[in-house]
Amino acid sequence: MATRGLIPVPKDRFVRRGPDDYAQGALSLLPRGDIWNRDLRRLVMRIVDGLARFWAYVDGRAADLLERESDASRTVELLPEWETAFGLPDPCFPEATTIGERQRMLVTQITWQGGQSRQYFIDLLAWIGFRVVIHEWSPFMAGISRCGDTRPAPDDVFRWYIGRPENRFAWTAQIGHMGLTWFRASAGQAGVDHHLEYRTPLAIECLLMRWKPAHTWLVFDYSSLGFGDPMEGTP
Repeated sequence: MATRGLIPVPKDRFVRRGPDDYAQGALSLLPRGDIWNRDLRRLVMRIVDGLARFWAYVDGRAADLLERESDASRTVELLPEWETAFGLPDPCFPEATTIGERQRMLVTQITWQGGQSRQYFIDLLAWIGFRVVIHEWSPFMAGISRCGDTRPAPDDVFRWYIGRPENRFAWTAQIGHMGLTWFRASAGQAGVDHHLEYRTPLAIECLLMRWKPAHTWLVFDYSSLGFGDPMEGTP
């Protein structure tokens, strides 16, 4: 028990009481006398012991629900209820069937608020397990562009030679490698989930086409697709 000033503060927010705690509480409520002897061999004591074990089990289960199942990143038993509340499973990830993948998609659905920057999409896909490089394009502009220079600008915006003004609304998502899903204790199922699983990047197209700014054109580039570092993403 820690103290903050003069007020004791419990270290565990979910204080778990065992069978002895409940037995002691129940016995303190019983009358005194010869008939209520605390001999462990007596029937009344065996009844109290059985009830105390059951109450301790209920106490532990309630603490589990409060401590673990209230956390979207750790929930297992209430995962279907969480998914129903947030509109999952996602049609872009029909293959997300393991506990770990479902937890990750749930956290994504809850926490990601939206955005339109390159970094937003890069971070979002990295969280799901994919690495992408995003390029933006723009037409040749007098006073800004230089003839013959098509190198990327410092902000990674590629300049065209001459093009339509609408080219500024085009961008490319270059997919770096397949998605890697590693087995994680408490999120995976032993004997069911593999130590490492590869996921196809087709889910990226579904997500980006759904979340991209409506007025933009999105082109997917798989020319550098690979498996990445075999140990990348290792927990």
